[in-house]
Amino acid sequence: MRYAETDQMQVVYHANYFVWFEVGRCELLRSLGQSYRDLEATGVQLPVIDAHCEYRRSAHYDDDLTVVTQGRLVSPARVRFEYEVHRSADGVVTAVGSTEHAAVNAQGRPTRLPAHIQEMLV
Repeated sequence: MRYAETDQMQVVYHANYFVWFEVGRCELLRSLGQSYRDLEATGVQLPVIDAHCEYRRSAHYDDDLTVVTQGRLVSPARVRFEYEVHRSADGVVTAVGSTEHAAVNAQGRPTRLPAHIQEMLV
């Protein structure tokens, strides 16, 4: 945890969790063999249509945190990612959250996710 990611009390600023969720979902896609950049190259984008974070325990300056991310297909054109943020030193869950994404084309119109992405997230 960097000092810039905390408030005056050296507690993680709440909005940073959403930044870490993005990192988690990009890394999940990459681990499944499909980077977000590659997905966009197919003409599919995944804007966030819903986001939620439940703060369970404070994380502080210099805590080492791990984001565990899982994804699942909600429909052929929608995906949901779920996140748990753990403090590495003691395994305490500091936050849980989720984001839901609609698949859209370059014109912003709903579209189906590519078949191989659907298969990875079933």
